[in-house]
Amino acid sequence: MPRDARHLPSWPLVGRRSACAWLAAGAVLAACGNPPDDSPQRRTEERLVGTWLREYEENATRVRRVLVLDADGHFRELASVQTGDAVIQHVHSGDWIFDGTNLKRHYTQIDGERPARPVIPFATFEVRFPAPGEFVGVDNIHRREVRYRRVTEGTVP
Repeated sequence: MPRDARHLPSWPLVGRRSACAWLAAGAVLAACGNPPDDSPQRRTEERLVGTWLREYEENATRVRRVLVLDADGHFRELASVQTGDAVIQHVHSGDWIFDGTNLKRHYTQIDGERPARPVIPFATFEVRFPAPGEFVGVDNIHRREVRYRRVTEGTVP
């Protein structure tokens, strides 16, 4: 073996060190995407998980919306819209996150169909909890407030 080769680490050792460095860097980056388990953001995310009901009337239309926020970041929204004797049912789904201030929903299915452009299938609400089992979402763009109350799993609109 040439004299200089004895002072160099073997290739498998270099490969292992490099792999460990990449794994450590990946773990650090993965941790950056999620807040720590005891952070206020994480506690609010956990508080949002569950089934929520929103009921309201506009003009002569009565609306009931059931929003199910799953712990895995997916949501389902079931709605019943009643005008007179006519009742229309809607089922939407997608992904949700809480960014520390806002509950953000990205709709991937609207009544079983992928949203078509130019529809922007997002809903963003600043979240407050005025009472146990209730949250208020404020849409700062459209200047409106929505109120949800916690209901049992399986509630239908």
